[in-house]
Amino acid sequence: MPVFTEYAAASRELRVLPSFAPPLPRLTPKPQSDGKNERYEVVIVGAGPAGLMLELLLARYGLSDESLLCVDAKPTTLKSGQADGLQPRTLETLKSLGLADEILTEGCQMWQVAFWNPSNDKDKIIERTSIVQDVAVPARFPHEVTIHQGRIERILETDLLRYSKRGVQRNTKLIDVKIDEEGDAEFPVVAEIETEGQRRTVRTKYLVGADGAHSVVRRSMGLKLRGESLDHIWGVVDLIVDTDFPDIRRRCAIHSLAGSVMVIPRERIATGDYLTRLYVQVPGDVKPDSDQQTTDSSTAAPTADARARRSQVTEKTIFDNAAAAFKPYYIRPKTDGAVDWWAAYQIGQRVTDKFSVKDSKGVSRVFIAGDACHTHSPKAGQGMNVSMMDSYNLAWKLAYCIHGLTPESALAQPDPILDTYHTERHTIAQELIEFDRAFSSMFSGKIGASEDGVEGLTHEEFLEVFSRGNGFTSGCGIEYPENMAVDRTLDGEKNPVSGIDYLSGILRPGRRLLNVRLIRHADGYRRDLQDDFASTGRFRVLCLTSSDLLDQQGTSYRTLTALGAVISQFPQSVLEQVVIHPRLSREFMWNDIPHEVKQYSEMSFYSGYEMDDVYGIYGVDPSKGALAVVRPDGYVGVLAELGDVKRIDDYLGRMIRRN
Repeated sequence: MPVFTEYAAASRELRVLPSFAPPLPRLTPKPQSDGKNERYEVVIVGAGPAGLMLELLLARYGLSDESLLCVDAKPTTLKSGQADGLQPRTLETLKSLGLADEILTEGCQMWQVAFWNPSNDKDKIIERTSIVQDVAVPARFPHEVTIHQGRIERILETDLLRYSKRGVQRNTKLIDVKIDEEGDAEFPVVAEIETEGQRRTVRTKYLVGADGAHSVVRRSMGLKLRGESLDHIWGVVDLIVDTDFPDIRRRCAIHSLAGSVMVIPRERIATGDYLTRLYVQVPGDVKPDSDQQTTDSSTAAPTADARARRSQVTEKTIFDNAAAAFKPYYIRPKTDGAVDWWAAYQIGQRVTDKFSVKDSKGVSRVFIAGDACHTHSPKAGQGMNVSMMDSYNLAWKLAYCIHGLTPESALAQPDPILDTYHTERHTIAQELIEFDRAFSSMFSGKIGASEDGVEGLTHEEFLEVFSRGNGFTSGCGIEYPENMAVDRTLDGEKNPVSGIDYLSGILRPGRRLLNVRLIRHADGYRRDLQDDFASTGRFRVLCLTSSDLLDQQGTSYRTLTALGAVISQFPQSVLEQVVIHPRLSREFMWNDIPHEVKQYSEMSFYSGYEMDDVYGIYGVDPSKGALAVVRPDGYVGVLAELGDVKRIDDYLGRMIRRN
């Protein structure tokens, strides 16, 4: 039909956003060039998954190319090898960014784990002793996904280019970094970088080292990885296999008298074939590098044989060890050129004492994330996942500080919210190291064997450790310790939540909000609740009203009215509200409930009983209700009784600057 008259608003371009929401509001002035120095608000060193995740989030939260620089020594994203697995919590996070669909569609979904152990039948040699669910805890995505790290980097970088014209500055390596407050107190971190042989110096307010296990940032700041005195040597290979082993497309833990192998099924490639990854631990240990100190300093010096030992591991070495463990089944490359990548590396369980370094005024200025601050074996599939979650934790805290959205940033004082990055992520790294040490020892043990008269590991013992650690390895059982961003100071009688099965969804400060399925009041849309908690940098107030919602004198009514007043005290769009109701006595319309529900939650107001039993899952009595604040990273920050709006207001006042 011909159009005779057309009208478009002058601000039309503001309505077509590349993300779920506009950038966070900025209350501080943008930095101005002094005409002399190259200055940024954040410099990120390293563009692996941790660095790219951080740059993407900061760009989405509103940092422009003038404020944000990410450099990487590599010329492109990774082409082969390195990490390959994404855990359920990481998938939830990528979904909250709108980046999970390609990974879920094209990656290999691992739903089961098969355990193979020595057989009493000498002809069988090994036999399958059990198949269990890979993810045994409630999760939106109850499986792992394997897909090449380079593809994940490409997905992150492609999305980054919607917000940044420059993207990652490649072929650029960090030479040195130091804190120099006398030269420029506002931009006190000085980084010397080199791009294709040309050196230059940049200044920044904050610098983040996501530059791997041999981090230049960590070394420049005098930080050391501390942990075990010996490293294991590993061989790993990606290939298209020819085998008669029946579980090659399942994740497998193979224990045989000849050694142990972990099988990781991988994604389909352009030829139509499917990749398989084999992890093979090579016998013998070596001492770590000099900046990866051991708990006993007298043994910390690197040994001359470490590099020589690694160089002795060849493609043939890996296959010989793998073939021996697979017997009586055969395994070999399918054709010439079927090996996509292989490597030998040494790795131990280590973590740095500090994840951040402060200036003389107590302001955290330099941060490290990912492999730069923790290393561990590949057995639990944690490396890339924990690294990306480091960045996910740090990004919103940096953005709020830079944008002047925290109370202390308004006063130009050291910001304790930045300090919670170390508190929270160092705790998780320590737990990871402890778990990985136990899991690695169990995995490397000889099941059913006997050495020096000592009985080896039983399959039941190994399976018990695997199952117990499932909440941790999936990322769904991560719990941050109490700090200013995680408030558990609630008397028992006032706690609106009952139960302690937090893995199954019981609300708890410091744990992520479990996804549930609901029906939206406005249009009947069937919705995943986590989709209302997209990674846009916003805090959310989650209000589970009680069965008195339709009573204008009831607690629910008064609470929703009071919450409206709280929301209006904070910068526009920084705080959102999600409301859920239990089964009520009758049908109702908008004018039967507080107008603040439609004002702040028209498209985030849900029935909490028609699909999932939301109240039962979250441990909330529908006759009493509850309040919670969910942080920008999806973790519960505080809980309160339905009527205790002051507790919610106090928490938000500590985290967000008021108008």
